[in-house]
Amino acid sequence: MSDLNHLRPWRAIERRKCRKIRVGSVEVGGDAPITVQSMTNTITGDAAATIAQVRELEAAGADIVRVSCPDEDATAALPTIVRASKVPIVADIHFHYKRGIEAARAGAACLRINPGNIGSAARVREVIQAARDHGCSMRIGVNAGSLERDLLEQYGEPCPEAMVESALRHARILQDNDFHEFKISVKASDLFLTVAAYQQLAEVIDCPLHLGVTEAGPTRPGTIKSAIGMGNLLWAGIGDTIRVSLAADPVEEIKAGFDMLKALGLRHRGVNIIACPSCARQGFNVIETVAALEERLAHISTPMSLSIIGCVVNGPGEALLTDVGFTGGGKGAGMVYLAGSPDHKQDNAGMIEHIVELVEARAAQIEATMLAAE
Repeated sequence: MSDLNHLRPWRAIERRKCRKIRVGSVEVGGDAPITVQSMTNTITGDAAATIAQVRELEAAGADIVRVSCPDEDATAALPTIVRASKVPIVADIHFHYKRGIEAARAGAACLRINPGNIGSAARVREVIQAARDHGCSMRIGVNAGSLERDLLEQYGEPCPEAMVESALRHARILQDNDFHEFKISVKASDLFLTVAAYQQLAEVIDCPLHLGVTEAGPTRPGTIKSAIGMGNLLWAGIGDTIRVSLAADPVEEIKAGFDMLKALGLRHRGVNIIACPSCARQGFNVIETVAALEERLAHISTPMSLSIIGCVVNGPGEALLTDVGFTGGGKGAGMVYLAGSPDHKQDNAGMIEHIVELVEARAAQIEATMLAAE
């Protein structure tokens, strides 16, 4: 009962057709699932601290993790970080072509680099050859805040046309060197500019697109801003990998990314809690209960749904489409629903523990079914 969205044609999102590349063991683009990524904020040269943060991101569900490589200490630590990581590591390179070569040799799965910013054609060829030799893909990362001077002079200010022209300019350098394992991002802190740039870029190139609203801000406003901009694009079928850029713990970026994909029915991870905002009709404290369950169920990665509704007005209807449901009633108890059907009553005092047990059991059942099908 946990994934009925594919049966509803009015909920279907037709993704933009593009070619597929690989970031290490992870496919990006084509028919591959939309991936979620984040970036460490530790000093990359401190391998132990960086590995610790990578592991936190892995536990949160990250598919890809990026680390900054601004100096030789960073690329020297990269082999240790790569060996310790379960997910592909992207090396973020700016201007220093030697860091790109070192990162590729160190085992980076992808280089975030703008070919036009790293010097002469000979230097660009060296980086491309290192990437080719070591099976490393690339991401062209265009940012409205760092557009080329001639484009700013031509267009007068950062605009979608300037960002797309910058992206295509960098892409041509790779294509002229017969390198096609790349994806592109065109990010801005202005979500209108971001959306327009991606819409235009999606029409003129067939590579995968990395979505993001750059420097979106603190957790709550940054998530909302990103959800509006990236949600618009994802709804239109644009986007193959995403990063929610927050001034917060990087783990929050992974959570927000999966929540966006989950809301659009594009990818499912963990427990999708459907809950009412609560009112005077509630038969128990919905807000406290949901907060407790969100924390207690954070360890579950199996896709499934849980409805927590305070009263019988909407509770039974919501429970019809969830794996586990609880609807508040009277006299300190409510009704538990399993697979959409009323199953038994449960007193409010023990409901949280009981629901956790039911959800964990259902997750184990789903996992067993998935394994048997493989």
